[in-house]
Amino acid sequence: MLKIDELQVNYGGIEAVKGITFQVPEREIVTLIGANGAGKSTTLRAIAGLVKPAAGRIHLQGDDITALSPDRIVSKGITLVPEGRHVFPDLTVLENLKIGAYLRHDDLEDDIKWVYDLFPRLKERSWQAAGTLSGGEQQMLAVGRALMSRPKIMMMDEPSLGLAPLVVKGIFEIIKEINKQGVTILLIEQNANMALHIADTAYVLETGRLTISGSGRELLSNEAVKKAYLG
Repeated sequence: MLKIDELQVNYGGIEAVKGITFQVPEREIVTLIGANGAGKSTTLRAIAGLVKPAAGRIHLQGDDITALSPDRIVSKGITLVPEGRHVFPDLTVLENLKIGAYLRHDDLEDDIKWVYDLFPRLKERSWQAAGTLSGGEQQMLAVGRALMSRPKIMMMDEPSLGLAPLVVKGIFEIIKEINKQGVTILLIEQNANMALHIADTAYVLETGRLTISGSGRELLSNEAVKKAYLG
């Protein structure tokens, strides 16, 4: 579904992503793991159109989307749940969800119901200001907001960051459920153990280069991965 070919991204004179190539098959969960500064978030930002690649191409279902603006990329079916959630704190839960559908001009009722079915806590807090929610609830809202654009691919940047272990477990269960309902997932996650357990395909990114690839299960049993990322 998504093909990244020789992607290179520079920040000033620093080559943050060094010509990486990988694919995200339809309806799979694909994860990128690696240390801080490896280029994981930069890769997602390039796919989302938030930074422009210095070289390489990005294709979605055969269409070249490399030079498209972020809003056009969303309209094509790719959304990003950013690190740190970035909800609109002074708006209600429902208003935040509607912002996720800003490119749509059809009825939102069924999709709001879908999000509330996935996250009953959000339905309970529908009229509550997003800034008063707990960290876990804000992460649920960030995911729900991304789903409101009806994405083909949802990219997630560190969804477990700063959350309690029990909350993290619930978030990962929801990721699996969203995937089961037909949404392809591209996941970046510091909690490599959790990410690899749900991933169909996984890649290790080190200083801007892909160094190891395989199924999630294969990387869980890889000695180099165990030593570096699984403790």
